[in-house]
Amino acid sequence: MIDNEIVTRINSALAEEFELEIEDIVPEARFKEELGLDSLDAVDMVIVLEQELNIKIKKDEAFKKIRSVEDLYNFILSKKTQA
Repeated sequence: MIDNEIVTRINSALAEEFELEIEDIVPEARFKEELGLDSLDAVDMVIVLEQELNIKIKKDEAFKKIRSVEDLYNFILSKKTQA
């Protein structure tokens, strides 16, 4: 189940950090293909989300599992549940 507050915070952080249109940040959007983010952006994304959501993300773990915005939502929700 998606937590609307978490989704809003993730979307806002991504839009601000990467100058994306909020309406482009939809669950099915893939970071590389649709949003134009590269591997360096992925590193920045991890840092921004760690700060925004007060969680710790292992970079190698995140890079293996996250390809789309929905993957990111689910990954973050699993981290918040573990905390």
